[in-house]
Amino acid sequence: MTPLLTIDALGVSLADKQLIDNVSLCLNEGERLGLVGASGSGKTLTALGILGLLPSSARISGTIRFRGETLTEMGDSGLRRFRGRDIGMVFQEPMTALNPLMRIGAQIAETVRLHRRTSHAQALTLARETLDLVGLSGEQGALDRYPHELSGGQRQRVAIAIAVVLGPSLLIADEPTTALDVQAQEQVLELLCTLCRMRGMGMILVSHDLAVIARATDRVAVMHQGKVVEEVPTSGILTDLRHPYSIALRAAADLPLKEPGPPVDRTAVLEVREVVREYKLERRKLWGRRPVFRAVDSASLVVHPRETVGLVGESGSGKSSLLRVILALDRPQSGDVRVRGSIQAVFQDPYGSFDPEWSVERLVAEPFFLSGSVGKTEQRRRVAAVLERVGLSAVDALRYPHEFSGGQRQRIAIARALITEPALIVFDEAVSALDVLVRGQILSLLAELSDRLQLAYLFVSHDLNVVRSIADRIYVMQRGRIVEEGPTMDVFTSPQHAYTRALIAATPQLRSVPFQRE
Repeated sequence: MTPLLTIDALGVSLADKQLIDNVSLCLNEGERLGLVGASGSGKTLTALGILGLLPSSARISGTIRFRGETLTEMGDSGLRRFRGRDIGMVFQEPMTALNPLMRIGAQIAETVRLHRRTSHAQALTLARETLDLVGLSGEQGALDRYPHELSGGQRQRVAIAIAVVLGPSLLIADEPTTALDVQAQEQVLELLCTLCRMRGMGMILVSHDLAVIARATDRVAVMHQGKVVEEVPTSGILTDLRHPYSIALRAAADLPLKEPGPPVDRTAVLEVREVVREYKLERRKLWGRRPVFRAVDSASLVVHPRETVGLVGESGSGKSSLLRVILALDRPQSGDVRVRGSIQAVFQDPYGSFDPEWSVERLVAEPFFLSGSVGKTEQRRRVAAVLERVGLSAVDALRYPHEFSGGQRQRIAIARALITEPALIVFDEAVSALDVLVRGQILSLLAELSDRLQLAYLFVSHDLNVVRSIADRIYVMQRGRIVEEGPTMDVFTSPQHAYTRALIAATPQLRSVPFQRE
């Protein structure tokens, strides 16, 4: 039987640098292959190469065959026949992949009309059926909605609908769950597997996380420095991986549960009391009061000196709204926030929070520019010291953000937070965009800095696997309310609230038996 997809000795180079080196893979009809590796391993380039989406300046060698046809010998016009019709692709960030100015129904219908001679009305009918298929029925999947009106999980379902509307034989999913909370992630993985079973599709699932791969694939290929270093059945992830890099990925996938620490000082660095935050919605009637949405509903929490507190919940639970109140970016309708000492923040995307035209020295010293309290010579001394404290070097102060990797940029963001010697640092999804190996390095750095500098942290995240490894206590937030709070060990070993139990159950764990489907 002819394989669905064959990649034979694929090589990709760019500007005299070999990015993909002699990669060979095979995928049969209806089979699900996991392609796993850290950032820069070449997994995404391999996936993009299948559809001919590599940079025009890239030099390609080897062959890629789809159902016996050699894709690497086709020009762009020839590949267009396959894109969307025979091979669908789901990208990591749906808000970037979707057109913000087009309604979701029109975006799905556009794919249909590019490949079939059909009316706009018929294409919209197929779009409606496909949205129902991917779990966006009724009002939440209304054809006239725009991407910004949907949650992250809903947007990813729209992206999946675009990829599968024409019933492709092969689906390529590139990090489709990285930005999603654990429940949305579980739902999307389940959806992808269900679609593969229903339609007999083959799938290549690209991820940096073996725990995610284990839930949804039959085989896994591990990539490192542009090469496939190992390939095993998914059922053998726990027992059959032999390459040192594969073993490091496996170890990084499951973070250990933090052991209880010594008693903390009971004075509060941060105290949040009965905070309510509401947002006005669009007026539904010409007369009458504008409706409001209560994003935070009488939420209270406390952080003590030298303590790390986790705040967890799914997208839309109110975490970010509460965080904005804590950072004095929003005013609450009621309640209050008290901080003892100064507070700094580290955000999810350091590159987005940096001015790309500023040097690292200027970025890290920004709090001094705002206050004007420290001279130029002292600024340089402090910047050099804090860069070395986070594992960088003093000479890095002269470089610019684009010259660093994602993990290094996050270290720069941490250095900027440390420069004023705060009592509390708030981390907003600070490691969710990092691959598992870099994530482990950053978490180790934070733990070491907390011990050495006696810092308090408030760690806001949708990733329970991360929070369980760093937090002393956890607050669980659902629909604007704190529904459970307690020591990390207690919350994870004996959760009291049904929502907490659901979050824990949805968190990918390699320690449990890999997720297998019939």
